[in-house]
Amino acid sequence: MRTWKRHFRLLFLLIVGLSGLLLYGIPGLRHLEIFIPMGTCPPARMLLLRDNFTGLLRLWARPEVLTCTSWGAPIIWDGTFDPDMAQQEAIQQNLTIGLTVFAVGRYLEKYLARFLETAEQHFMVGQRVVYYVFTERPAAVPRRPLGPGRQLRVERVLRERRWQDVSMERMRTLHAALGGRLGREAQFVFCMDVDQYFSGAFGPEALAESVAQLHAWHYHWPRRLLPYERDARSAAALAVDEGDFYYHAALFGGSVAALRQLTAHCARAQQQDRARGIEARWHDESHLNKYFWLHKPAKVLSPEFCWSPEIGQRAEIRHPRLLWAPKEYALVRD
Repeated sequence: MRTWKRHFRLLFLLIVGLSGLLLYGIPGLRHLEIFIPMGTCPPARMLLLRDNFTGLLRLWARPEVLTCTSWGAPIIWDGTFDPDMAQQEAIQQNLTIGLTVFAVGRYLEKYLARFLETAEQHFMVGQRVVYYVFTERPAAVPRRPLGPGRQLRVERVLRERRWQDVSMERMRTLHAALGGRLGREAQFVFCMDVDQYFSGAFGPEALAESVAQLHAWHYHWPRRLLPYERDARSAAALAVDEGDFYYHAALFGGSVAALRQLTAHCARAQQQDRARGIEARWHDESHLNKYFWLHKPAKVLSPEFCWSPEIGQRAEIRHPRLLWAPKEYALVRD
């Protein structure tokens, strides 16, 4: 019986692996991954995990998904936290929360207005917020009325020759900003891509010393199938037995001190790769995943916090907070 079970598991993994190879060519296979178990949080840990902003977490409320990590960090899903408690705690701490976004080239016209408009509707409502927009064309940034206690800062950056360089230079630019006015104004900061928009409440339940986002396209997949950097020459490289989850660089955050450390690591690693004449497969995202393997995040956000409508509806994705906008790369990546 044990041999039969072992063979069945191997067959199942083989099918999953082949599905992974065909995944982007046959989108319908994406629906098969819901049968890949995510794992479960140990009952003892479910009852003990607390959060600085939401108090005791109700991890047992979502038994169908993984709600904690092996190192004891919570994975935040809808229904596992008290949003009112998080809101009150953040107000009592008198916080200012930063939100950074890069809008360079055609990304500015295509995505920025909707990003800022929906952020005003859903991002940290009731809290003090400072938006930082990095662009090579400050005069083109749309100016709209903001709510009480909310400000917009626009910082000029150079236009890079390739879109990949825009992505990779982000870490160096953020590191400098966090050591300057942004770091003096805010206690916590979120860094996001501009080609997405808010669709639901994104509140203080997401705050922590360091915050990583599960990638919507990869959160069900076994570690060996995740798209980590595998070129051993790269500073972003992970061995086949390394890595916890695959994190999305479209959303990460934390305290100013923690983000200074993260951005310094990634910028330094990217410079090392340049000196070797190589480039990580997924650019700054590859380096971000290496960093979070070495320095575990204090909180992990479920795919509900950054979801791709292209995947379709899933029962486990109850209330998406942030949605990917349609990716029109032929238009915006010139």
